[in-house]
Formats: sequence, structure tokens, C-alpha cells
Amino acid sequence: MEPDVTVDKVAPPEPVIPPTWPLTGVSGAPEVRPAVAVKIENSSESRPQTGLDAADVVWEEMVEGGITRFNAVYHSQVPETVGPIRSVRPMDAGIAAPLHGLLVFSGGQPQFVASMRAAGLQVLSFDEGAAGMYRSSERRAPHNVYGTMADFLAAASPDRISPPPAQFAFAPTAAEATAATAGTPASRVDATFPSASPSWDWDADSGRWLRNEGNAPAVTAAGDRLGATNVVVMRVEVRDSGALDPAGNTVPETVMVGSGEVWVVSGGAAVPGTWSKAGDAEPVVLTGADGAPILLAPGTTWVELVPSSGRSGVAIS
Repeated sequence: MEPDVTVDKVAPPEPVIPPTWPLTGVSGAPEVRPAVAVKIENSSESRPQTGLDAADVVWEEMVEGGITRFNAVYHSQVPETVGPIRSVRPMDAGIAAPLHGLLVFSGGQPQFVASMRAAGLQVLSFDEGAAGMYRSSERRAPHNVYGTMADFLAAASPDRISPPPAQFAFAPTAAEATAATAGTPASRVDATFPSASPSWDWDADSGRWLRNEGNAPAVTAAGDRLGATNVVVMRVEVRDSGALDPAGNTVPETVMVGSGEVWVVSGGAAVPGTWSKAGDAEPVVLTGADGAPILLAPGTTWVELVPSSGRSGVAIS
């Protein structure tokens, strides 16, 4: 009789998941440094801006007069200089708090600055004398505050040096992004604000969505075209913050906590869905009509926070 032979079953090894940069989903081992969110101006006097092309994520928000301003988030790339830097607005807490990093701005109304600190952000303010910001002689105030990213990173407190958590869900490849697998063809995105009309054109050669300001191509101070791998268009409620700017204009506040319609464009395709955000410190969640997460293509992302009422709208063709 043959002896019984017992073979221990060995569990298969866990698959090795290669590291990726948290804000872009691009392969690579993230540097141990925090995310830095910087308020960048977008009035006609501020263009072309410096450093926007190096941001991992750019949020476009409506401010007084119906024009827009950017909250540009840097992590995987660290440009030497960014600007023009402008003041903070109430919705910046909901944009930057999930990053657990630094928020850089020129100044702001005391209650707005206080709300940034209350949201758990480390604040770097030009008006408060933060290192790294200066006025350039090449432009007139208030469109001339610029900053040095190395100084911002050096100012990070010991509890702010870790990489940020992921803010969006990314597919492993562009071909596996939700827009590519479940979307419809698209080559143009128009996001209309009361006094701003940014648009995006799909460029298959570069694999990017190229930005326009009105009828003009959007470029950097170095002359490079601004573009993004993904464009996320969120329809949002905008309310009166209860504050006035120095000219007596109402300061609008984008409501970041809640839910609404969203369109995500990646590659040459667009997919509709729903955005939701449970709290200021929680990231935005993008969900498709099937209830599954919307996966972005690895790369940079611009988010358009388009008011859901008034003289605003979205057209995708």
C-alpha cells in the first residue's frame, strides 16, 4: 500500500501593484512631500500664468463678477515659480482640505482665512508674511504676486510632509478609462460662466484636451499650450457667502459638499455621471449611471465648477 502523502496548499502570491502618483495615477514611486494648493488668478490682466502646466489638478471656480480663478494643486511636479497668486475664497477649504497639505494664497477676508485653518490646512499667506512670495516688477499690483515652490515645501510643518491621498479613481491605462470604455465620442467641451467662456478641444496627436480662453488658445508664460488628460465638469450650487469684496460686490461661494451632475472627458470621449462629496475633508466621488466609480485616464485633471443656475452652462459635442 502506498503511504498517504499530504501536500500543504500554498496560497498564490498576492499580485504586485506598481506604485503610482496619487493625484495623477501615473506610474512611479511618489516623492515624500505634501501637496501644495495655490490660488492662481485668471483675469485677463493675469495671463499668461506661470506654472499652471505643472499642476496635477486644477480647479476652476467662479468668483466676483462671474470671472474665474484657479486652485492649482502641485505634487508630482514642482515648478520653480507659480503665479500670479491671489486671495482665498470660501470654497477653497473643500477643494484643499482632502489633500492634508498646504494652501498658498495672497490674502483674504479674515473669516475665509480662519475657515481654511479650521478645515485643518496649513496656510501660507503673503499678507501674513509667509516665505516664498514676492511682488514682480514686470506686472502691476494686484496681479504681480508670485511664489517659489521650494520655499513653500520647506515651510511644511512636520505633520504635513506626507504625500496626499488619491482624490480620484484612475484606470491603469487611458484605454481602460470609463470614458473610453463606456462613453460617447466627443471633441469639444464648452464651460460657460457668467463672465468667462473656457473651452477644451480634443487633440489626438498629443492625447490631451487643449484649453482655450474665449476664442484664444490658453498658453503659459513660456508660450506652451495648456492642456489636460482629463476634464471633469461639475454642475454646482453657487450661493451668496454673505461677504462683500472691497468694491462692494457679493462674494459667491461654490457649495462643495453635496452632489450633482458631472461629465468626465478622457481621450476623445465623454461620460455622464454624478459627483458627490460627504464633507469638506472628503474627496469628490465620481459615479457612473451604473453605480460604478468613473475611472479617469492616468495624467493631469482640470475640474470645471460650473454653476447650475444663472448665465452658466455646459455643452459637449
